Amino acid sequence: MLKKWVGFIGALGLMAACDPAGGFGAGNGNPFAPAGVKQGQASVDGLLVGHRLMEAGEFELALKAYLRAAAQHGLNVDVLSAIGSANLRLGRLGQAERQLREAVKEDPSFAPAWNNLGVVLMEQGNNGEAARVFKTAFALDSGESAEIRENLRLALENLEDPVYSEPETINFALVRRGFGEYLLLSTP
Repeated sequence: MLKKWVGFIGALGLMAACDPAGGFGAGNGNPFAPAGVKQGQASVDGLLVGHRLMEAGEFELALKAYLRAAAQHGLNVDVLSAIGSANLRLGRLGQAERQLREAVKEDPSFAPAWNNLGVVLMEQGNNGEAARVFKTAFALDSGESAEIRENLRLALENLEDPVYSEPETINFALVRRGFGEYLLLSTP
């Protein structure tokens, strides 16, 4: 009985796939998914798509959209900064740093690229250079961005009181307490 049902469902699937009204096909006579943009249609800007994907937390897809934008716009400051930001969010700090440094070379007055470069430098532990970069971003932005102001504050705070300091030396002593039983003691 089960074989009859499997055969019946398979036959229905074949008939639906051959149906000229659409069935499983794309409806245009082509069984494959559409590729690219139709002639005469405008494509959506890769930067816009990438920015929306970044907001949605889809950093890998955003990076791909930014790379498509590079093919459309060239490697201008917006594209370089966007690619660097996506790599920053993906944890690729070395790549992000290179791309953001290239962006600030391309346009030294672009505050978002300076800010993101500062974030990369902070992540790498380069607090001194990060503070200098955030000061540049803050000056270019005229202090209007709360994000840049907060990043500068954190960088200056880290310069004054670094989070990582020399660890305390702790001496450990192992004390035997019976047969096969030990106690670990620590003394500062």
